[in-house]
Formats: sequence, structure tokens, C-alpha cells
Amino acid sequence: MTTTLDIIIPTLNAGRTLSQTLAALPSPPGIPISTTVCDGGSEDDTVSLARNAGARIVTAPPGRGGQLGVGAATGDAAWLLFLHADTRLDPGAGAVVANFISSPANHDKAGYFRLRFDTADPRARRVERLAAWRCRTFGLPYGDQGLLIARPFYKRLGGFRPMPLMEDVDLVRRIGRRNLVALDADAVTSAARYERDGWLARPLRNLGCLALYFAGVSPDFLRRLYG
Repeated sequence: MTTTLDIIIPTLNAGRTLSQTLAALPSPPGIPISTTVCDGGSEDDTVSLARNAGARIVTAPPGRGGQLGVGAATGDAAWLLFLHADTRLDPGAGAVVANFISSPANHDKAGYFRLRFDTADPRARRVERLAAWRCRTFGLPYGDQGLLIARPFYKRLGGFRPMPLMEDVDLVRRIGRRNLVALDADAVTSAARYERDGWLARPLRNLGCLALYFAGVSPDFLRRLYG
């Protein structure tokens, strides 16, 4: 049976970045892919851009966790790759994805990519190193690093829950640190939020939201703090 891959991208007014994300989707050798864009009610050209790129379009109430879950349930491929609409994978990602999928040992694991920001600002390099340390030490890659996972494993874990924030942390904690694999390719992510909020203030806000989440604060409340 041919191995197949569904790429799931949640969107909400993502027209500014979506074209680049779609243009950089991986092409794993020998693995047919399909792309599903799960839109949360965009009012810009997001849907038309996705349709013109040949993506399957589904809709769901806004909220990344719910959108990811609906997008995953739409297809039936053996593997799933979750990407954010402002994240593009580097050109070598296709071979890396194919290599990960080809190993039976990875059927009960999940892969994530190295975080890179689309800016030459040296402060971005510090945040990237901090993210790499967080992943190695705590097993907490965030959604902007992508997630590659076998569908049966994803289903056994219960998939993404319909959370407005921390849906990525919630799922990777169920996967477990020992079952997370760092993939040798970059996920190049928009630096817009960091440039807007500050290269110190934004990571501190993220860390504060994470700490509050672990303390039991509602994701609905954290979404308002996250900004």
C-alpha cells in the first residue's frame, strides 16, 4: 500500500503569508501528498489563494485547536503534517519527511522541525536557541515548528483538542518527550509578532502564558493575554 501524507494548515485571514507556505510545501520522494486548509472564517483572500493552489478547503469555528482537528478528520492519509499558515519549510524538508515516515520505529513517534525566523535580526537567533533548548530539555516544540505524526498514533492520543490556545502544548505532552524527534530541516516562521511586541517582551509573554497554563489557568483566558 502506498504511504500518503495529508498536510493540514489552519487559517484565519492568512492571505499575507499563505502563498509562501503553500509554495514551500514538502515533496517527499515517492509519497503522494494532499493539502487541507481549514479556515476559521477569513475575510481576506485566504480561501481563494488556497483554492488556486489546489488545496482542499474545509471550515470550522475560529480556534486553532478545533481547526486542526477538523482538518485532520477530513482526510484519510496514513500520515499527517500540521503546519501554521505563516510557516514555510526549507527545500530539504521533503527528503527529511520521507526518511522519517519510512522507518517503522517512528510510527509511534512524532517529528518537529527547527525553528527559524524570517529575519536577519541577531535577537531572533537567541530566541531560536532558546526554543531548541526548550525542545531538548522539556520536549515542548510549539506549533510553529510543525508536527509530523502517523494517523493511527494521532488518533490513539485523541488528536488536537478544540482549544483556543496551547493546543500544541497539550498534544505534545500526550505524545511525550521520549517520543518526539527533532527533524533535520528548518521551519521558517514569521517574525512579525516578535517585531511588534519586542524580542524580549514576546518570549516573556509566551513563557508567562505557558506557566499559567501549567498552573491550570483556562486557555480561553490565556488567549486574551497572548495577544
